[in-house]
Amino acid sequence: MSAADLLSFEDARARLLGQARVVAEVEPWETLNAQGRVLAQDQRSTVNVPPWDNSAMDGYAVRVAEVSGPGCMLPVSQRIPAGTVGAPLAPGTAARIFTGAPIPEGADAVVMQELCEHGENAVVINHSPRRGEAIQRGGDDMTLGAVVLPAGRLLRPQDLGIAAGAGIATLPVRRRLRVAVFFTGDELVMPGEPLPLGGIYNSNRFMLRALLEGLGCEVRDLGIVPDRLEATRVALREAAAGHDLIVTSGGMSVGEEDHVKPAVEAEGRLDMWRIAMKPGKPLAYGRVGEADFIGLPGNPVSSFVTFLMMVRPFVLARQGVTNPLPAPFVLPAAFDWPRPDRRREFLRARRGGDGTVEVFPKQGPHVLTSTGWADGLAVVPPATPVQRGDPVEYIPFSDLLS
Repeated sequence: MSAADLLSFEDARARLLGQARVVAEVEPWETLNAQGRVLAQDQRSTVNVPPWDNSAMDGYAVRVAEVSGPGCMLPVSQRIPAGTVGAPLAPGTAARIFTGAPIPEGADAVVMQELCEHGENAVVINHSPRRGEAIQRGGDDMTLGAVVLPAGRLLRPQDLGIAAGAGIATLPVRRRLRVAVFFTGDELVMPGEPLPLGGIYNSNRFMLRALLEGLGCEVRDLGIVPDRLEATRVALREAAAGHDLIVTSGGMSVGEEDHVKPAVEAEGRLDMWRIAMKPGKPLAYGRVGEADFIGLPGNPVSSFVTFLMMVRPFVLARQGVTNPLPAPFVLPAAFDWPRPDRRREFLRARRGGDGTVEVFPKQGPHVLTSTGWADGLAVVPPATPVQRGDPVEYIPFSDLLS
């Protein structure tokens, strides 16, 4: 099969995302524990933040018109710690004030304490303040009723802080996606078991489960399924029951021992895609009952890269994330790639200290250690050679593993 017979990476991903049905169920969730959930509705602030004008630093609240210039001495009429409200500022005086404390009525500036000389009952102001200096205005961060978190946001720690600051104790979030996984191959062996001749340890099971759980999915692991058609059909029926998505690894080729494709066709429907991407050409999408089905290649790096670039955005879209695609950086290449493939290539890569991108020397789909060495993927367009110094797209794992 030539590259011309393959579906382009962009078209394949667009088709896959076009099939993503957003989970309908919404549940209230405590803001304190909502990290990694997807917000179902816009959230509006219940207060102004800050709720009032307050001091940006420790110092002295003054009237600018009463500070005649550097060296001006004013009596200190009151002390205003954070969490207390002072009296109106008496004319001709300064108020000792601390960070976050409300500005007393009549004051229009704060002079930081480092610019002052403190006396027992007076202060020398060694600075000519301007009106509004070191004052944080009420509502400067959030205003009452303003949208502070949009629907479709995958909630991060800073988003929980914003919600809490806006007075929101409970957030409406999408139900977690329910995913069933299984792995095909008589050669697969679990770590800790003796490795027979011809066997291989099942790294994909550990990797794919962690990837799905990292996206907030509820994962049910059906284990290793024997290379038999009926066993594969039984696993598919079990996986479809009560799950939104089925993800499998291996068995997606057309050999005599590859049973996933005919099993899905027998139990549901299948759109078998072969994508112009490397690694990871084999990818299947279909339905079994009400569950979506995605079949990944068995080679560990192919499975890893295909998951990050295809399955991850699909899972996020199904959970209601409005923008599930990562935005690549463009950085200079610290490598030569003189013989590009006709497919879009995703090279295991990492950033150098000089801001360039280098690639792992072995890019085979079986070299799983390359994913541990790398901190991202360098993207090489189809049939496009790369010379050292050329700009290349780079997607960090930090944007792909959450």
